[in-house]
Amino acid sequence: MSAVEVVSPQQSQSRQLHKFGGSSLADPDCFRRVTRILAQYSGETDIIVVSAAGKTTNRLIEWLDLLSKDGRLAHETLQTLRKYQQDLIENLIEGEQKQLLVDALYEDFSVLAQTAENPLTDAQRAWAQGFGEVWSARLLSALLTQLELPAVKLDSRSFLRAERGAQPEVDRASSWPLLKEQLIQHTKRRIVITGFMARNTEGDTVLLGRNGSDYSATIVGALADVSRVTIWSDVAGVYSADPRIVGDACLLPLLRLDEAAELARLAAPVLHTRTLQPVAQSCIDLNLRCSYDPESGSTRIERVLASGRGAKIITSLSDVCLLELDVPRSHDFETAHREIERLLTRNQIQPLASSFSADQHRIQLTYTGEVVNSVLEQLQNACIPADIRLREGYSMVAAVGAGVTANPVHCHGFYQQLRSQPIEFICESGCGLSIAAILRKVNTSALVSDIHRALFQAQRRIGLVLLGKGNIGSRWLNLFAEQKVALEKRHGMSFELISVQDSDNQWVDFDGIDANTVMTRFDEVAKPYEGSDWLTALLNHPYDDIVVLDVTASAPLSLQYTDLAEHGYHLISANKVAGSASGELYHQVQDAFAKTGRFWLYNATVGAGLPVNHTVRDLRESGDQIIALSGIFSGTLSWLFQQFNGEIKFSELLEQAWQQGLTEPDPREDLSGADVMRKLVILARESGLDIEPEQVEVQSLVPESLSALSLDAFLDNSSQLDEALEDWLEQAKKEQGVLRYVARLSRDGKARVGIEVLPEEHPLANLLPCDNIFAIESQWYRENPLVIRGPGAGRDVTAGALLSDLNRIASLLK
Repeated sequence: MSAVEVVSPQQSQSRQLHKFGGSSLADPDCFRRVTRILAQYSGETDIIVVSAAGKTTNRLIEWLDLLSKDGRLAHETLQTLRKYQQDLIENLIEGEQKQLLVDALYEDFSVLAQTAENPLTDAQRAWAQGFGEVWSARLLSALLTQLELPAVKLDSRSFLRAERGAQPEVDRASSWPLLKEQLIQHTKRRIVITGFMARNTEGDTVLLGRNGSDYSATIVGALADVSRVTIWSDVAGVYSADPRIVGDACLLPLLRLDEAAELARLAAPVLHTRTLQPVAQSCIDLNLRCSYDPESGSTRIERVLASGRGAKIITSLSDVCLLELDVPRSHDFETAHREIERLLTRNQIQPLASSFSADQHRIQLTYTGEVVNSVLEQLQNACIPADIRLREGYSMVAAVGAGVTANPVHCHGFYQQLRSQPIEFICESGCGLSIAAILRKVNTSALVSDIHRALFQAQRRIGLVLLGKGNIGSRWLNLFAEQKVALEKRHGMSFELISVQDSDNQWVDFDGIDANTVMTRFDEVAKPYEGSDWLTALLNHPYDDIVVLDVTASAPLSLQYTDLAEHGYHLISANKVAGSASGELYHQVQDAFAKTGRFWLYNATVGAGLPVNHTVRDLRESGDQIIALSGIFSGTLSWLFQQFNGEIKFSELLEQAWQQGLTEPDPREDLSGADVMRKLVILARESGLDIEPEQVEVQSLVPESLSALSLDAFLDNSSQLDEALEDWLEQAKKEQGVLRYVARLSRDGKARVGIEVLPEEHPLANLLPCDNIFAIESQWYRENPLVIRGPGAGRDVTAGALLSDLNRIASLLK
């Protein structure tokens, strides 16, 4: 979504689908939380797919298993489950509807008990396991309707068609018209659909596998042509490792489709193995979010193929099984190998990992316990010429990421951490997306932590994107070229400039751009772009992190800041527009970076290289309270008024300042007071004040007749500035003072920027040309304000501020 499309989901006209897992529906508070999410993030025609509440499906399976072992325990298990479901209803539903739901629940449990009086067929067991989803859909639709969010429940078996198998696949051709018919019947209401289930041609329930609700969510989303599917669970998305195991695991705000598919194939719990198939075959956007904390960030699955150069995720399974096939020496091993490969592909039962040892005539296939017996049965029925054994008690750890098998650092780190482990075999995927190790039972948590540390605390590769190559941008390029080696040595990371752009053209090279050649080669190499095309050109970058440096004054670029956060990029900004925009946009940008765990630093927006933003923020975060701010915030206006004594016309001084790069690209940004106003708003927000730009009283030095002219025309007619400023100068001389352009902010929110006549001995009057001065009054510095003073304009100090922020981001990434 473009950053300018800051529209609440409920305002969108396109249908979306929301899926809630069992942990999101575990108790009454969870159900209430889900309704709040749907009230905020869903529209009136959206689809909701639900799993069974909490551990309901596990309890049903436990009951089914106990039926043939211990009738008393089976009865107690079923009664405990009934009480759990009834308590949900009692705590959530009011009025007559409560009794209707309780009656329906009792009827269901009566039917279950009666059916269980005789041995159950496989079809009946599947039917029984599906009741958890039915109860969730019934309860949630009633609760939404009670809260004046009209909703209707829909059993997925009424339209999803599939045949039984190890990995049942939904028949889209027969399912689509049935779903379309249902959607036509239910307009202007949210539709709550059961997950996990379909029906075959004989009318029996077909379960789509454990965690199959995610798959049913994306398949329903594709059939219903929704614009977005959001899977809400107890985690915010995909992390670099399980955050419950690895404390410093980081959320990945963006994951490419092939990497996500590989992670799902390896049975990672955050993604079901077939969840992504409908995404790849449609235009669905897939988001993963946390129902417990909706604003904690998310992972978006991009429908593009990755061309990365290393691991992004370490995943594990603590309990996997091996199917070991020994081919008789009398048979040709390669022929048997090909026959087995064809069978696995035809039946869509590819293993998590495999080993083919021609010298031992042995094939090893790894599966989860959920599917291994079904696969074993299919292999036996196919009369494969091999002795087949099922071996249990194994673990798997894997590193996932595009190009991981070709990354020598990551491969070495992975193998090194396994050198003392009881390895059965190691398998590198043919597509280069993963390395998986199968081991006899080990502590996978400790191993995952060790591998994560070894791979991701190795040298990080940071890609740098420079937006703007004017006065400041060109100086930063020189500074970066000078400091690159020292920067890399200081942080133990590599930094490569991978993109430079101006307002019309972009130069991208993922192998790195020599900063010394940018100004001479840019016109030759760069290509035109429009709008956000420059972001698309960066999608398949191979770097661990991307840092974007915005040294423009572009308002359209500032509107793309939320896009940068959603793509997982860090941002260093000298562009003041976003920081001083409306409070709504400013907080949207702040929230976007906070949710994705990315950094937005903008010390260069105020005071150039002076540590003003950092100081104000540190005071506030240390428990101090800012009472007032004042000073001379514009190095440009500081220089101009220091020089302006009547000997040289103000317009001539302005021409000098512009030529020396002391002004904004358009000096009217300085003269209008807009630049000072923006800095004051940014500092006010850093100090904890909620202020809007319109609240600042601004005195502009630009006559109305010059405000609409082109830059060249303005400079040609700048002599019109002289008359008014000479009057001000005359007044200052009468008062035996000097002119200064001063910014002031008090704790009550009163703010003003404009010309003041100050006594010659005033602290704000005695500065060197280009100096800024910031006086900070706080609870701790009430009697004697904290003063920060130094150069506040110029290419060198601003470029230095950008490099300082880059150092800070590098330190934060360690």
